[in-house]
Amino acid sequence: MSVEHHDLVNEFPTMRDKIHELKLSDTHFRKLFDQYHELTRAVENMENEVTPVASVTEEEAKLKRLHLKDELYRMLTSTA
Repeated sequence: MSVEHHDLVNEFPTMRDKIHELKLSDTHFRKLFDQYHELTRAVENMENEVTPVASVTEEEAKLKRLHLKDELYRMLTSTA
């Protein structure tokens, strides 16, 4: 099974420069960005069965990742 990559630049390719700018200038954005990418790696490992977990655990992690992505997107668009 092929796992789709959900890193932030792949999710929002037109916002690459804004992502870079906020990573450097906004510590809260950077913290959320790091959490998002750490969680994305964990979810990819779950999906690839590198880290076997119950389905509910995987779904909870995906939901948390979605909430982080929503917050990051809000931050990206509110300063646009």
